[in-house]
Amino acid sequence: MSTAKSAASSASVVTSSFEDRPSRWLRIFAWASFVLNTLIIATGGAVRLTGSGLGCSEWPLCTPGSLVPTPELGVHGLIEFGNRTISGPLLLAAILVVVLGWRIRKSRHDLFVISWIVLGLVLLQAFVGGVIVWEELKAVLVGFHYTVSLIIVCVTAAYLARMYEPSGARERAVPRGFAVLTHITTFVMAIVIFIGVLTTGSGPHSGDADVVRNGFDATLLSHVHAWPGYLLVLLTVVLLVWARRDKLRPAKWFTALLAVQVVQIAVGIYQARNGLPPLAVGVHMVLASLTAATMTVAVLKLKRPASDA
Repeated sequence: MSTAKSAASSASVVTSSFEDRPSRWLRIFAWASFVLNTLIIATGGAVRLTGSGLGCSEWPLCTPGSLVPTPELGVHGLIEFGNRTISGPLLLAAILVVVLGWRIRKSRHDLFVISWIVLGLVLLQAFVGGVIVWEELKAVLVGFHYTVSLIIVCVTAAYLARMYEPSGARERAVPRGFAVLTHITTFVMAIVIFIGVLTTGSGPHSGDADVVRNGFDATLLSHVHAWPGYLLVLLTVVLLVWARRDKLRPAKWFTALLAVQVVQIAVGIYQARNGLPPLAVGVHMVLASLTAATMTVAVLKLKRPASDA
């Protein structure tokens, strides 16, 4: 009898595990959502850095009476419309992640909630994008637009991180001091990114020659942006050494985080010393989102499924 019960219990665990597992298509579209949200930061940066922000003068149409750019708009219209075009697949990917996650919504409530957050933020971005065009690229709105995109990249990265782990209760997998220092580092990163957005908003790349910037001193802000940036690297080094020494769960993610930060600093120094070349500024913007996404995963790795204990 006990053998039969044991076999039944094992079968139940296997079945439950199978039912909890995200399908192949869900995994594909979850990755697509992450990639497309990162890509749209790159294309959005291209719009701004090439002065194409008003390449399409209307929204949701490109021009009055035309959904697509007309020949008169030239390359600026194509660049702006290209950025808008990515919004379609991006929205579709977000919707499909919600739909495909419906089957496991009860057992993987965490993934289901995250998918709805992503979809909500994507819809918010579409609305903000329209307001930006209507308000002729106000620097504050453009900065907010970028920040929301960065947050979406972080949330889609969180979805991917949780997707490859089992459901259920989680517990802290690192010493309390390590967790506290990680959260402090996250806060410092948020400050770096916030000042970076202000710095870009005061610089020469406004998206259109007639757009008024935010009024801050760009040179001063570039220095203010750098100071917490160096502190961020120092904190990351401390966390990496600690994690490697004690063989903590997030060790490899802090390795990746430090690598991205080093590249980001190199690009930042290069652009500051060479008059803010558009390509370098665009790379800097994308790297900022990837840095934040890596930090997000590192924070999630502070805990582990309770079954791994």
